[in-house]
Amino acid sequence: MRKFSTHGTGAFRPGQLRRLGENVVFEEGVLVFHPETVSIGSNVYIGHRTMLKGHPGGSMTIGDDTWIGQGCFFHSAGGLTIGSRVGIGPHVKILTSHHRDEGGDGPPLLDSPVAFAPVAVGDECDIGIGAIILPGATIGRGTQVGAGAVVAGNLPDFCVAAGVPAKVIRKR
Repeated sequence: MRKFSTHGTGAFRPGQLRRLGENVVFEEGVLVFHPETVSIGSNVYIGHRTMLKGHPGGSMTIGDDTWIGQGCFFHSAGGLTIGSRVGIGPHVKILTSHHRDEGGDGPPLLDSPVAFAPVAVGDECDIGIGAIILPGATIGRGTQVGAGAVVAGNLPDFCVAAGVPAKVIRKR
């Protein structure tokens, strides 16, 4: 029988973070797991009930002058870097790991090996409400991702991307 274990409550004190810049706002209900792996720059806003899911095997870095809407979920087991002057809409999900599909004769997906891949969001990006960024994605500088988009690959600098999967619809 499978045995699960807890990752803790997510309650944290700012002094537990790897790095914490000046003028950082944590709204009510923000959870930070493994805060020792999370670095946050200056002038950052983190909205209500956002979860920063740090991980001992990876790090999370959030750059200066970044705004994160409420209800976001960021997972950093594979490594997560968010640049400076980035706007992230409410309920955005960023994932850096997934269970590998071992094929029809393999174990159930929940029991299959976990694969890790870093995610990078460049400076000056805007990520729309409810977007999902999958493991291994890189979003170039100044790129705008539409609401509800699913980013499964790399997006170049200064473009607008939307859809499922996200595709470049024009340059900025």
